[in-house]
Amino acid sequence: MTRYGMPYILEDTTGRLTGSEFIDIHERLNLTLRCTARDSCHTSYMIYNTSPNVYQSTIPKPLAGLDFGPNNTLGTISFSSVTVPMRKYLTKPTPMGSSKLRRFVASDGQIYQWARRSQPNQEWTCTNVNGYVIASYSLKAPGEPEYSNSSGSCLEISEQFGSLAPEMLASLWIMRHIAAYDLV
Repeated sequence: MTRYGMPYILEDTTGRLTGSEFIDIHERLNLTLRCTARDSCHTSYMIYNTSPNVYQSTIPKPLAGLDFGPNNTLGTISFSSVTVPMRKYLTKPTPMGSSKLRRFVASDGQIYQWARRSQPNQEWTCTNVNGYVIASYSLKAPGEPEYSNSSGSCLEISEQFGSLAPEMLASLWIMRHIAAYDLV
């Protein structure tokens, strides 16, 4: 993949937890997070690569699956054929620590950590073990005008970590879910 020296800046089209599209402003990557099932027992989401330059069969192959339990409880996360409980995938650094600070091991074998409101102008920040910011999620700034087809929120991912974009989005979605439903 060609490198441009620019981060992926993925506009969040809805800003809602019910599903959204994340479209890179430089048209290098489009990810779609779609609700695929919802009933009293669970709610499921799939993440798809919907970039125009990616071959799409009639049924796109999901990159990741999120399955939340009854009453918005944490459920499981799936990548390919591996399914893991969300509580084991995203763990607190300390048992009594904040639920808004969690770590996960990505497919590259490295540990990353999401934290809420740890950096100015970022709702969520993902760092590696060296404290380097890998990704961040920012909300629309107060007073900023309304945009058509965009919530004004965006997920920014350092270009060299673009291959982890589906994992960044999936783990961010779980973190946002934890915060929205005040889960511990």
